Amino acid sequence: MRRKLPSNAALMAFEAAARHGSFARAAEELSLTEGAISRQIGRLEEFLGVALFQRIGNRVRLAASGARYAVQVRDILDRLERDSLYLMGQPIDGASIEIAALPTFATRWLIPRLKRFKERHPHITVHIAERMEPFVLAGSGVDAAIHFEHPAWAGMHSHHLLEEILVPVCSPALLETSADTTLAALPLLHRRQNPDAWQSYALAAGIVLANPAVGPRYDLHGMLIEAALAGMGVALVPRLYIEEEIRQGRLVAPWPDGHTISKKFCLVLPEPMDLTASPLQAFALWLLEEAQPAMP
Repeated sequence: MRRKLPSNAALMAFEAAARHGSFARAAEELSLTEGAISRQIGRLEEFLGVALFQRIGNRVRLAASGARYAVQVRDILDRLERDSLYLMGQPIDGASIEIAALPTFATRWLIPRLKRFKERHPHITVHIAERMEPFVLAGSGVDAAIHFEHPAWAGMHSHHLLEEILVPVCSPALLETSADTTLAALPLLHRRQNPDAWQSYALAAGIVLANPAVGPRYDLHGMLIEAALAGMGVALVPRLYIEEEIRQGRLVAPWPDGHTISKKFCLVLPEPMDLTASPLQAFALWLLEEAQPAMP
């Protein structure tokens, strides 16, 4: 059945006019005449059977239905442009995959290792997108996800990768300049999404903290790490993110790991690995191999 869709030219003219609130500015943006913009929008209104603009003398104003439609059209055009640019950037003689990952995991663990994947598979390009929450892979435009194990992944195919074990770390300068270097006396840094982490850690480690909720909060582990490096306090962060800083002496971890508040990372695929398209299968096998040394 033939789709009942307005023309691209009409949609682009309408979106620009709605965004600018002016036919003249839309015409300038699209390198058209104001009359051409007006005609395109008129054809769109005729096609829809709805007035998208209120015309008051020489002035126009979005109607309520036009305002709602403008939001939808803008989103569709943005996605179409993004997907088109994505395809235009595909290698001619290779393949590419889209991987969603937690941002700090991507920057601190995955990206530093991707050069090894590129050396093994030079014709596969790996694109990385940030996703903070679990989502449905089907229809998302993402080939696989690297995330925490979660019931939301039910029905998809998860493969255990790594364990996120939290450890308190700080700059050595903080200890050198503090008269009391016990955790109870040092400023604590917090991750906003895990406000009870310090309380849980203290209970498991047998440490008394007067007020484990006091201290600045940050959205990402990466922010916590930077704050710790700057000497702002002690951060409770995954050991796998700060191994290099500890090796270099830029961070120290004189306190025990927090095994009781650990989480597990997994690779989520839309189908069994042996049925997965070969570029994604190559990435999945490489990723499991990279994670192997750190797996229990």
